Amino acid sequence: MRNLFLSLLAVLILGSSAIAKDKKFGKGVTLKESTQISAILDKPVDFLGKTVMVEGEVADVCQKAGCWIEVSDESARKIRVKVKDGEIVFPKKSKGQKIKAEGMVYELKLSQEDAIEYYEHIAEEQGTKFDPSTVTGPVTLYQIKGLGAVIDLPADKKADTKK
Repeated sequence: MRNLFLSLLAVLILGSSAIAKDKKFGKGVTLKESTQISAILDKPVDFLGKTVMVEGEVADVCQKAGCWIEVSDESARKIRVKVKDGEIVFPKKSKGQKIKAEGMVYELKLSQEDAIEYYEHIAEEQGTKFDPSTVTGPVTLYQIKGLGAVIDLPADKKADTKK
């Protein structure tokens, strides 16, 4: 009987380590209502300078410094949440996890030359190739200056979190 009890206890302890738990980054999330990513992308000027909370799935994460993530909604529309390097470090293995992220919407206007440099930088961070000829003019991006986030990380993915 004692061996059965100890075996059950071991199974419970080992099993609970694989259960997903929320991991807070930065200030976490304080807003109660989320804003649809599609609403921001469809009418970005309505949200400029406003603090919003978006939720969805981590579509991508900076593989070099963990300084940005892309949040994807149910229709696969994405918005980047950028944080100051080192202030918040998003786990490189968080891709595919549920997330709530909060921050201020801002506009990033890039000349064609700056856009090429920006996309080359992103490709370098991600270890991918970029063709500069795909940028044919100036680019305007809308992003969120991240203040905090909560990611639903399985226990085995928590090891690389820094903050």
